[in-house]
Amino acid sequence: MTPTAIPPLRLRHQLIQGSQARTPLEVVHTLGAMQGQDYPSLLWAIGLRLSGSTRADIEAAFADQTIVRSWPMRGTLHAVAGSDLRWMLALLAPRRLANTARRDTQLGLDAATYTRARTVLEQALDGTQLTRGEVMQTLDGAGIATTGQRGYHILCHLAQQGTICFGPVAGKQQTFVLLDQWLPPSPSLSREEGLTELVRRYFTGHGPATEVDFVHWSGLTLSDTRRGLALAAGQLRKIDIDGQLHWMAAAATPHPPSPSAFLLPGFDEYLLGYKVRDVVLDPAHAGKVVPGGNGVFKPLMVLDGRVVGTWRKTVKRGAVQIDLEPFETLGAEGAGRFEEQIARYQTFAG
Repeated sequence: MTPTAIPPLRLRHQLIQGSQARTPLEVVHTLGAMQGQDYPSLLWAIGLRLSGSTRADIEAAFADQTIVRSWPMRGTLHAVAGSDLRWMLALLAPRRLANTARRDTQLGLDAATYTRARTVLEQALDGTQLTRGEVMQTLDGAGIATTGQRGYHILCHLAQQGTICFGPVAGKQQTFVLLDQWLPPSPSLSREEGLTELVRRYFTGHGPATEVDFVHWSGLTLSDTRRGLALAAGQLRKIDIDGQLHWMAAAATPHPPSPSAFLLPGFDEYLLGYKVRDVVLDPAHAGKVVPGGNGVFKPLMVLDGRVVGTWRKTVKRGAVQIDLEPFETLGAEGAGRFEEQIARYQTFAG
């Protein structure tokens, strides 16, 4: 298999092309976790993988707790299935929390401060929800300073400990809730069971991918990754692509390239789910996707599996307008395909 086979396979395994998913939960469950620090982008990331869906459909899935936002991995917001959050935190959070110890010291955050913050928020959030601003006011009022980055680190830390998570939307603001009050009980997994499941999900929903890609995505060690691959070996297939080992679902079959065009949101898993991205994005254009390397990814134009430009949304007089910014001039056929995707996004956004 050659590198040119990777984009068509990823488009299908990520449910971007030919998706048969019927619910937001099915989309998120298949991919394992979906990067979600920008809420509107996350809604579209799920919606584009779900034929005929609207923004309201995706928001309803968050409201009914089938999917949830939190910080399960790498200290980055992700959407996961509500029934997966607890075991993912148990598997992934300890390493992340250990890695933030130095930054905690710099911010003056110690175990006693986190314990006080947990107690304050357990009382304040009991049976209700608070916006981020209200949470910060509550902590400050209790004498726990949230200045600088302290407030963000307290929220992230308590989320990774399983105390809080994101709850319903209040107007245009997301709220925080107590995790155990928001999500129903869910099965616990042993560390090996969780590792096996996470590895299986990632390579099923992102494959073909390498072990380095999984390390980047999950925040786990290479040793953990190799252990997980061994445990999940019966459910995955190992393939050599240009001398490098990749994995994907054992049942996956090659898909010949077929003409396609998609408008992906910023931070989509199609790009951020991998350490090595040049198979879908020419390094010469990487700076146009992340200007100045500032960590803010622009929405992507994807043509036949390759990133060929970026796009931006504006709202004028209540109407959604999409402006395409291709890296190079598009042919008439390619431009026509994107017009169909513009119409699809406008319908989704309402």
